[in-house]
Amino acid sequence: MADVPNGEQGCASPLELFNRIAAQGELVRSLKAGKASKEEIDSAVKMLLSLKMSYKAAVGEDYKADCPPENSAPESDSGLGSAEAEEDFVDPWTVQTSSAKGIDYDKLIVRFGSSKIDKELVNRIERATGQKPHRFLRRGIFFSHRDMNQILDAYENKKPFYLYTGRGPSSEAMHVGHLIPFIFTKWLQDVFNVPLVIQMTDDEKYLWKDLTLDQAYGYAVENAKDIIACGFDINKTFIFSDLDYMGMSPGFYKNVVKIQKHVTFNQVKGIFGFTDSDSIGKISFPAIQAAPSFSNSFPQIFRDRTDIQCLIPCAIDQDPYFRMTRDVAPRIGYPKPALLHSTFFPALQGAQTKMSASDPNSSIFLTDTAKQIKTKVNKHAFSGGRDTVEEHRQFGGNCDVDVSFMYLTFFLEDDDKLEQIRKDYTSGDMLTGELKKTLIEVLQPLIAEHQARRKEVTDEIVREFMTPRKLSYDFQ
Repeated sequence: MADVPNGEQGCASPLELFNRIAAQGELVRSLKAGKASKEEIDSAVKMLLSLKMSYKAAVGEDYKADCPPENSAPESDSGLGSAEAEEDFVDPWTVQTSSAKGIDYDKLIVRFGSSKIDKELVNRIERATGQKPHRFLRRGIFFSHRDMNQILDAYENKKPFYLYTGRGPSSEAMHVGHLIPFIFTKWLQDVFNVPLVIQMTDDEKYLWKDLTLDQAYGYAVENAKDIIACGFDINKTFIFSDLDYMGMSPGFYKNVVKIQKHVTFNQVKGIFGFTDSDSIGKISFPAIQAAPSFSNSFPQIFRDRTDIQCLIPCAIDQDPYFRMTRDVAPRIGYPKPALLHSTFFPALQGAQTKMSASDPNSSIFLTDTAKQIKTKVNKHAFSGGRDTVEEHRQFGGNCDVDVSFMYLTFFLEDDDKLEQIRKDYTSGDMLTGELKKTLIEVLQPLIAEHQARRKEVTDEIVREFMTPRKLSYDFQ
């Protein structure tokens, strides 16, 4: 997508917003004139409308092209080109930042109103489970939460909870970034020994993308094989396609309708940036993603219990759905879901670019061969190294922007080894080529083992995982 400097508009002055709207409008016109793809145009239009909403909120009246806001503070000398003037933008469809370090997650916590996962909470999880915390927790990859202490209170008092996560199956190809929530959810399932439901939002992808219903459902089944290959326990896990499950589960559909009744069109417009030209399918979809947060959406697992709290591990861009869900829950007599938020997995080209399933070089895909992994890392992974070996030896590399180092924080289990690499690269002892070699040696076996496990997942196994049934827990 062609990006104009833009983003979450909360901190911009009215004049900055005014100028951004003009620039974004210009972009939309040029995309339409240039016959750009529908997806690209829709995305640019959504950003334009979001900017206009922020402008109205800041100024108190609608944007008019020939009427700059009155009494605008003079623009700072740095102008809009500087990183300070640009804010990150995060919603379920768009993630943008101008910083090579990626999104500023501390600011995001403040803006979303969630809580930071601090050392104290990580220690409490360790005490409750008796297990070493997952590297994603130790390293701040899961960095933010809502009500995790409540979940731990329940667990320590022998009260049940369950896990819910999901995947929007937009293509057959999944990349390593898509595995992050599932790797972590698998660990949570193991250490807490709780049931798990995984929603495949094939209906969402049909509504948003240029897919047929059969394609969307086909992708859901194919993606389910990659998810199952993460090692989930079939006796504790239910994977479902919305297109499939909604028609056979009155409990699920009743909850969708309850949620729909309690959320206004204005609310979803405010939360998701929907407009009057969006299909009614899109406008009502958030209720479908919200419904698995409530235990009686799965009567085969939880009987008719409505009091079992749910914990949702997901990337932070999904939070708007669950802010809405948490707002509705008490009004329909259900507990609010708790959340654990992860950071974004950076594209090979750097943390400020978005990975795209349509660009094979933007990430490492789960279907890549050892040779492809090696080539991609060596050729495309953005480097924090210096221009020459001499400079690098003298000044060292920058781990904050180096994608190979970022990937190692996700996938290298050994904390001491990671810290040693950080020191060696920062001091200049380790060169970029050596850092990339280390990453390749971590990724190649990881992907090869995943592929071997996926080969074992037959259509019959997928069917078993996707059949509504009692799991190995007794809920009275």
